[in-house]
Amino acid sequence: MLSTEAVRYLAAAIPVIALYGVGVSMGNLFSTWLNAVARNPEADDKMRSVGMLGFALTESIGLFALLIALLILFK
Repeated sequence: MLSTEAVRYLAAAIPVIALYGVGVSMGNLFSTWLNAVARNPEADDKMRSVGMLGFALTESIGLFALLIALLILFK
């Protein structure tokens, strides 16, 4: 039988899986953005705001997952 501390560690590890998705999403977002800017440099100003919004939303998912993991771990 698992102790309560071991269960807490396992429960804290589950939300951290979302951080993998955040890393992949950010890499995909910026590689696509750089590719689009390389093809059409004049559209950089239009795409920058959308790219930064996507970055902020993706990063917020990672921060929420990290917050949940820390809350589970140190409760």
